[in-house]
Amino acid sequence: MKSPVVKRSIVVAGHKTSVSLEEAFWNGMKEISGLRNMTLSELVGEIDNNRQQGNLSSAIRLFVLDYFKNRATGASGETKPADGRHPATAVAP
Repeated sequence: MKSPVVKRSIVVAGHKTSVSLEEAFWNGMKEISGLRNMTLSELVGEIDNNRQQGNLSSAIRLFVLDYFKNRATGASGETKPADGRHPATAVAP
């Protein structure tokens, strides 16, 4: 299954930048930012500030992967969806 890459503009730390991610990663970012009561720009800014190397798109992918991996194993303290779906597939369109 191939997910198309979607390029979006986002403001990070007051600067507009474009980020190219697969739709599944954008959906994951929206879910995470909603759970944390923060904007997508704030979450991307946090990821940008904490990345050690690589480009922003890669840092976001690794962040989302790590978040859902930890959530699936119960490490994040958040609950899995009530319908029993895997967290990575429970993202709303």
